[in-house]
Amino acid sequence: MASPASARQPSTKSLFAASFVGTSIEWYDYYIFGTAAALAFGTLFFPQASSAAGTLAAFATFAVGFVARPLGGAIIGHFGDRIGRKSMLILTLVLTGGATFAIGLLPTYAAIGIGAPLLLVVLRIVQGFGVGGEWGGAILIATEHASPRRRAVYGSFAQFGVPIGVLTSNLAFLAVSGLSDEDFLSYGWRIPFLLSVLLVILGVVVRRRLQDAPEFERVKQQNATSRVPFTELARRQPRNLTLASLASIAAPAVGYTVIVYMLTYGTTVVGFERSTLLTLILASTVVWIGTIIASAALSDRFGSKRMYILGAVTAVIWPVPMFALVNTGDWGAALVAFVVAAVVQGLMAGAQGGLFTEIFDVRYRYSGISIAYQLGGMIGGALTPIVATTLFETYQSSTAIALYVSALCLITLLSLFGIRKIAAPEEESAGRKTPTPSTG
Repeated sequence: MASPASARQPSTKSLFAASFVGTSIEWYDYYIFGTAAALAFGTLFFPQASSAAGTLAAFATFAVGFVARPLGGAIIGHFGDRIGRKSMLILTLVLTGGATFAIGLLPTYAAIGIGAPLLLVVLRIVQGFGVGGEWGGAILIATEHASPRRRAVYGSFAQFGVPIGVLTSNLAFLAVSGLSDEDFLSYGWRIPFLLSVLLVILGVVVRRRLQDAPEFERVKQQNATSRVPFTELARRQPRNLTLASLASIAAPAVGYTVIVYMLTYGTTVVGFERSTLLTLILASTVVWIGTIIASAALSDRFGSKRMYILGAVTAVIWPVPMFALVNTGDWGAALVAFVVAAVVQGLMAGAQGGLFTEIFDVRYRYSGISIAYQLGGMIGGALTPIVATTLFETYQSSTAIALYVSALCLITLLSLFGIRKIAAPEEESAGRKTPTPSTG
């Protein structure tokens, strides 16, 4: 007779929909903020600053969301480990989507003065807090239903949300990029933010149909959930928590260099049209998605850690030639630059979900992978556009930016060699007690 847990086993399609649709919506919300920060927020919310200072202020507002993400990962991860994955995934959608919609309604500096950027920062914090708990839950709702030999493929479901979020956010801004500068700054930038409410409704409907995985349900039924997951995580697996955080730096460092900083650098320094850059980045996301699929399949065959290392190696190498290609001012060369950057990110993304599920114990897994992913994102994603802008203002050269990004990726590469997997979950089902790691 089937157990209650197995009777509720969702189909692969429903897991894919809940994991992929939700993260796509979350990252759409997140990336439209980054795109708007590069194209409009400096003028609208920081008009008294110089062009460079206004861009830095807009990117700093963008970075505030990253600061909130580890906090969101810790708090939402705490309740995800104690109560369940499903309820937290619905909460993250409401938080992020609600904040995004509200940003689309914000008055600008010209209307209410200093209150406008302050409100923008508050909503960005709420948005970042919600995103902080999204990725970990979306990964686990899929990987914890998968067999160990299919965890990377199931973990890749959520990873599709990142390039799809880039794709849809760029499509949204591309749709309004044909407006005059006056119309774009007046109302055009608001449209992508307001449309997000429709996507959030769709995501909530899909996720309400889910159930938590049997692996986690067993922990709840045995009253074995951790009372304070972060404390237990920090005590039992500090090594993996630290190294996984460092391993999470490279992908956002490369990604946000392309999808955020390049929109400013490519238009103001190299001379590309805004719509041209958006189109090229959009085209590269197709390769990004294909690489995630290939990397996930290869990870289940050859090991997630090996594929992640391969991606990190390419991430170290690519920034210098990437900027060299963009600096030619030729759209074909820039497309090659962005396509290879998409391959770099896809290699790591396809392996990451499976790897991170395997290195944390189920009792505090939501907290572990959320905090690690968001800390890495804060270093690689929040700081990169700000540092890149500052480096260019200082040296008037892209070489310093490329070397900075390569150095961040090198940190990720070195950290991967120290990450240790915990015992496979099939040991428990075979009647053997799974040892709890003491050092990670």
